[in-house]
Amino acid sequence: MPINHWPSAERPREKLLQRGSMALSDAELLAILLRTGITGKSAVDLAREMLNSFGGLRPFLEASQHDFCQIKGMGMAKYVQFQAVLEIGRRYLEARLEREDALTSPQHTLRYLMARLRHYPHEVFAALFLDNRHRIIIYEELFRGTINGASVHPREVVKQALAHNAAALILAHNHPSGIAEPSAADRSLTRQLTKALALVDVRVLDHFIIGDGNAYSFAEHDLM
Repeated sequence: MPINHWPSAERPREKLLQRGSMALSDAELLAILLRTGITGKSAVDLAREMLNSFGGLRPFLEASQHDFCQIKGMGMAKYVQFQAVLEIGRRYLEARLEREDALTSPQHTLRYLMARLRHYPHEVFAALFLDNRHRIIIYEELFRGTINGASVHPREVVKQALAHNAAALILAHNHPSGIAEPSAADRSLTRQLTKALALVDVRVLDHFIIGDGNAYSFAEHDLM
């Protein structure tokens, strides 16, 4: 049955307006973006099928262009649309952080870093460069590596901190394995970077390791 024949309270758009976006399932939210289904399937049916095929919302949204476009009824235009939605979400989180002190909004900071880093299949080392009030100057992905690690050069991190006139920074990198636990190399690197940046009066406030839906904070474990 087409969605426009459903009772009003069960239609995704009307349900969102009446009860708020939190009341909708993943499939219903996707259906709003899809707008229409295909022959024999409503937008909600199609959304449910896609979620089942990929194993959930996150794998679906992180699907490659090739895999996404293999879905019947999907194509380049829809892929671009969903990628735009993801980037809008990341920029929204960044905009919230820009107005706040990164230290007084650790959950916003972490959500932003997770949105940026956890989907990579390879290791990426990044930094949030902060001013003297701990507000974000810029987020930069500094080094990229393999599934096992990335080569990080302290000199380059110091160089970028000076270029941005940063007073402090927050380090972050992902573990493609999904396990957010620091290795001996992670601990050693954090110490090296903290010492190198201290020489130019730049403080390292924290180092986050981003896993699959979880994160490890060096500061919370008294390792800074």
